[in-house]
Amino acid sequence: MKVVVLGGYGVFGSRLAELLVRDGHDVVVAGRSLSKAQALSGRLGCKALAVDVRREPDALFAGSPDVVVDAAGPFQTYGHDPYVIPRLCIEHGADYLDLSDDAAFTAGLEVLDDLARRARRRLLSGVSSVPGLSSSIAADLCKGLDEILLIDTAILPGNRAPRGASVISSIVGQLGTRSRVWRGGIWRDQQCWSDARKIRLSADLERSGHFIEVPDILLFPAFFGARSVMFRAGMELGIMNVGMRGVGWLRQRWKFDITPGRAELFRRIANLLLPFGTDRGGMRVVVVGRRGNEVIRREWRLVAEAGDGPYIPAVAARALIRRLDRITPGARACLAEATRAEMEQAMTDLAVSTVRDEAPSPTLFQTVLADRWADLPPEVQSLHRVQDIESFSGKARVTRGSSLTARFIAWVFGFPAAADETPVTVTKTRRGSGEIWERNFGGRIFRSYCTPAGSQYRFRERFWPFTFEMDLPVEDGSLRFPVCRGWCLGIPLPGFLLPRSESREYALKGVFHFDVALTAPFGGGLIVRYRGHLHPDSRNLASLSQACS
Repeated sequence: MKVVVLGGYGVFGSRLAELLVRDGHDVVVAGRSLSKAQALSGRLGCKALAVDVRREPDALFAGSPDVVVDAAGPFQTYGHDPYVIPRLCIEHGADYLDLSDDAAFTAGLEVLDDLARRARRRLLSGVSSVPGLSSSIAADLCKGLDEILLIDTAILPGNRAPRGASVISSIVGQLGTRSRVWRGGIWRDQQCWSDARKIRLSADLERSGHFIEVPDILLFPAFFGARSVMFRAGMELGIMNVGMRGVGWLRQRWKFDITPGRAELFRRIANLLLPFGTDRGGMRVVVVGRRGNEVIRREWRLVAEAGDGPYIPAVAARALIRRLDRITPGARACLAEATRAEMEQAMTDLAVSTVRDEAPSPTLFQTVLADRWADLPPEVQSLHRVQDIESFSGKARVTRGSSLTARFIAWVFGFPAAADETPVTVTKTRRGSGEIWERNFGGRIFRSYCTPAGSQYRFRERFWPFTFEMDLPVEDGSLRFPVCRGWCLGIPLPGFLLPRSESREYALKGVFHFDVALTAPFGGGLIVRYRGHLHPDSRNLASLSQACS
């Protein structure tokens, strides 16, 4: 098969060209620089082609290729006619693949779907690590699940991996901006390069990952019917992650564009640190889903050794070209177009290892309550089924104590002001085995961090610097929260210093209700009491397609 690789001497294009030559294809390395194309083609034993696609895109088809692969980018800067190359592929009878990681570009290729189907041509965008490889892995992990609660992907390269200008431009261009992300059944605005998490790729390889937008964020919710979709990327060196946050902070305050010149400047600065770190990197895909009454977590991890990480973005294109005649004609994003086995088969000649695990994934209160969980009504259970982020909104009445002690404690903890009726939103975010609870009463926000207590039927809630341990009795369908122990800065508090909690969660007429009353020690009287109701913010999946548009 004759394959033209545009940008074929770039970081990922050169790896793809090499893999395709290994597979016996007739490969043409194409790009604006004839000398660079000839240098690589001479090493690989293939052909070279000088072409400037922004001026003479038709030159790509001089040799009548069967497939054109665009590995150049950056795809978000392709101008007023971003799909000129796939359009020309239809006219010249060639199939088209690209390595785009730009969400809008990848999703937008569908505008050519009718033309591609009539011409029996295959036009696929995002034939790279995301969404090409990630969707194939996610599809495999989703098999047999009745409901998909979370798809969470991360790519974490080694610091010594080469950095292409288009990748730098794509990532840095997002810093300081906000993107829409589908979490907990609704679209939320989230700051790029935020929500850092530690991600373990193997027993001796752990990296920090940060949210950034890729095609998965836009495409996976409707394709998989998932309740939450998340993607993170991260640098091996902490100083580079700090630098990314710094650039984001600057762009929030001074709105400057990431021009090709500035992207090159960032790349050169990053390359100063190339001697540090390692050439080990990896990728992780997690799917959490419900199978019957059980919630399970499936995880696929890839670790690339010996500097072979930059080959991974080329693996999906290699796998698809191997099975191109079995792919349905049309123009679309590359979503699960090959199986996990086919993707892994395309890595067998690389220094890459993969592992797939499965384990139960109970939430915080499912773990702590154990057999008591089944005694809760569904409306109460819904508040404690958090696999990623869940939010709930309603109304509340707030009463505040008037004693000096009560007012001081309420100020320390940030409890809401008194109100006959105020809007309230509760947002819960899972963090490992624990959860962050954020309550927003009419703009007054206070947070706590909840974890298992280490003994059954108890959990701990931390309001820095205070931590309280609470029992969780279930009585007549109501969940109560009596305080048992407490600490301040890790120092145990005597019983007479503990607040008294008369708090419960319950269902009334099919709606979740709460009634939280805290009393101060030393006879200080009521600190705060807030009571009201909440409804889930999540939307049903039937409305998801409209939400994605």
